[in-house]
Amino acid sequence: MSNQPGTPFGTGVQRFSEPRRRLLRLDLLVLLATFGLIAFSLVTLDTATATDVPGSPHYFVIRQALYAVIGLTLMLVLASIDYSRFRELRVGLYGSMIGLILLVLGVAGATRGSRRWIELSFFRFQPSELGKVLLILALSAFIIDRVRRLGERETTSRIMLLALVPTLLVMAQPDLGTSIVYVTIALALLFVAGTKWTHFAALGAVAATAAALVLVIAPAAGVPLLKDYQKDRLTAFLEKDNADPSSQGYQLNQAETAIGSGRKTGRGTERATQTRLDFLPESRTDFVFAAVGELYGFVGAGIVLSLYALLIWRSLRILTIAKNLYGALLAAGIGAMLMTQVFVNVGGNVGIMPITGIPLPLMSYGGSSVIVTLIALGILQSVYVQAKEAAASKSEVLA
Repeated sequence: MSNQPGTPFGTGVQRFSEPRRRLLRLDLLVLLATFGLIAFSLVTLDTATATDVPGSPHYFVIRQALYAVIGLTLMLVLASIDYSRFRELRVGLYGSMIGLILLVLGVAGATRGSRRWIELSFFRFQPSELGKVLLILALSAFIIDRVRRLGERETTSRIMLLALVPTLLVMAQPDLGTSIVYVTIALALLFVAGTKWTHFAALGAVAATAAALVLVIAPAAGVPLLKDYQKDRLTAFLEKDNADPSSQGYQLNQAETAIGSGRKTGRGTERATQTRLDFLPESRTDFVFAAVGELYGFVGAGIVLSLYALLIWRSLRILTIAKNLYGALLAAGIGAMLMTQVFVNVGGNVGIMPITGIPLPLMSYGGSSVIVTLIALGILQSVYVQAKEAAASKSEVLA
């Protein structure tokens, strides 16, 4: 039987080998940063959670490793397919995002005053995390549909409206940190698409008005729009010197103490009292960066931030070489998602940003965050692989 590409058998072999060939084109620097962050997460959690579950010192580490394996598998699958297929599914992706967020508001139980998670047998699924990737995929496709009308205010208004609907639903959970990520993604996509600066100025004015309404006008009228714990976090951030260290300033105070005590090379596992003795709250999630600072000092924190810088730089680089505008928008959205989460989370740990409960990508414990971040990186790898294939095909034609 002939094995030529023209025969059915040959075509089958060619199609079977195509995904494997694409995997050989993966961006190695993205892989390096990904595996480095996962390794740092597992090592840090091994100390930070050793006493959290009596009799199971590695409980959270094992589960985090399983989440990473699942996410890495999905990343490789997505990297081997053409990301352009998602453009055809834009309406379904957007509808699924809205539906999942509404499902949380309808059926999820309240945890610490928030409705964010759906309890599954293996882990707590947070739809708003998956919503970040779905928003990037859908919003990028909607922008492409109106690419010839990007100069019109109507286009900017429609795109922002599409982003604000899930943003407001997530805020109702309430989840301020994820809401910030949604808005940043939309702004980044509009910027890369070439939206006029006057449109951004108008959006800035609207944002300032909304902030004044939430922080000043509504409370003065006796209709507070922020929960008490959210106001406490803002108070602790804006008035650090006057915040009560035993209440609203406790988390920030403990995080800064942990980071400062690490100094250059860290205190090590045995002497990391803030982390090991649970003085540092949420050391496996919101304040995992503070745990890194205490355990491994400036050197360890610097390595972690360098790995994030590498991921964000590669996102920007892939943006410039994407084979089409849809790919460039996907890379921009993923880069904005990563950058916002890192800036807000680390900023909250060191006291330059309010604490919003946003996870640190690939470092914070949690199945939803880890798996969704790796899914996003799989899409980023797909953009890179497709760009390389397009460049190779062009070279063959020219040759």
